[in-house]
Amino acid sequence: MIDLLIEARRRDLGGFEVGRLLPYMRRRSVGPFVFFDHMGPAQMPAGVPRSTDVRPHPHIGLSTVTYLFAGEMRHQDSVGSDQAIRPGEVNWMTAGRGISHSERFDGPIRDHGGLINGIQAWVALPNGSEEIDPAFAHHGPEDLPTYESGGLWARLIAGSAFGVTAGVKTHSPMFYVHWELQPGTKAGLPAEYPERAAYVARGLVEADGRRAGPGQMLVFAPGETITFEALEPSTVMLLGGEPIGERHLWWNFVSSSKDRIEAAKADWKAGRIPLPPNDHDEFIPLPEDPPPPASPM
Repeated sequence: MIDLLIEARRRDLGGFEVGRLLPYMRRRSVGPFVFFDHMGPAQMPAGVPRSTDVRPHPHIGLSTVTYLFAGEMRHQDSVGSDQAIRPGEVNWMTAGRGISHSERFDGPIRDHGGLINGIQAWVALPNGSEEIDPAFAHHGPEDLPTYESGGLWARLIAGSAFGVTAGVKTHSPMFYVHWELQPGTKAGLPAEYPERAAYVARGLVEADGRRAGPGQMLVFAPGETITFEALEPSTVMLLGGEPIGERHLWWNFVSSSKDRIEAAKADWKAGRIPLPPNDHDEFIPLPEDPPPPASPM
């Protein structure tokens, strides 16, 4: 039932390291998920330099999904949002026809230092929704159903799974779940969606007779329930959904059309995608071909 095991590729983003899982040469997406980074874990010093922040940059054709295990970050975007995110919350930004945003370590992390640990994912918008108006939504724990039984604790971050639906607006059938498992705990991932994967952020689990540890993503074949057993205290992220068809990725742009990506490149270079109103003094310029790996935010 395991199609592929993906190892995180470490990327240094100027003083802040991420582990990149998607896109991958042999697997460009899982359901609508076209990008998946594990940010950190990284211990940030007090007075963390602003060069470590992610300056304003553009997106089209996707929703960014930020979820933290530890730490705090400040999101600002061109539709006027200014929102800190903390563990147990979700920042869901829909780029649609075009948005720009920044992610900064303002607040307690910059003042006192601290641990940053979380996941940044991109969910591609389906055909017919790629050019919707840009928007931003912040969701607290009250919008994210949780479940606890024995040694399993679970939170539904987005979409529908296990008979419940999160209070996060999505645009195609999908699921995104955070599991915490104690040693010896068994849990199943049902065959509700055709594309499914599990990322081990911490610990060690066994699924379908194969072990996976930190920084590894298991991608599953469709059709059967997958049973997991935690061999030590483990954090596992479950993700997937209905496939949305081919998508092209260039830098921070996602689209079903290469011509649309070319237009987005021209728009950013010409200043036609606005900057966040409260964070407009600097930005990341359009890179030269070929682009560097996509921004983590």
